[in-house]
Amino acid sequence: MRKQYDKAFKAKVAIEALRETDTIYDLAKKYEVHTNQISKWKKKLSEEAADIFERSNKKSLEVEKAQKKKDLLLKTVGQMKIENDFLKKKYRQIYGKEPF
Repeated sequence: MRKQYDKAFKAKVAIEALRETDTIYDLAKKYEVHTNQISKWKKKLSEEAADIFERSNKKSLEVEKAQKKKDLLLKTVGQMKIENDFLKKKYRQIYGKEPF
């Protein structure tokens, strides 16, 4: 069975690993976590630390853009479905059988 760690614990261990006061092996023994896992958390923290200082409205603008694009695509798909159903209905009326 896999152990699951909460984000506060991961952050604590990763910060200690970044400080390099103890070796990763010592941290692994101290917190009973595999050394590879600590290395992954340390790498992820160092890669994503800059995102903490990013303005929150910048992210929300990106999310808003993605949501608008998704809405437009769903609207287009819905319109195409309605048109397709209409054409199938007219086909049945004209030819008296199902298309294809």
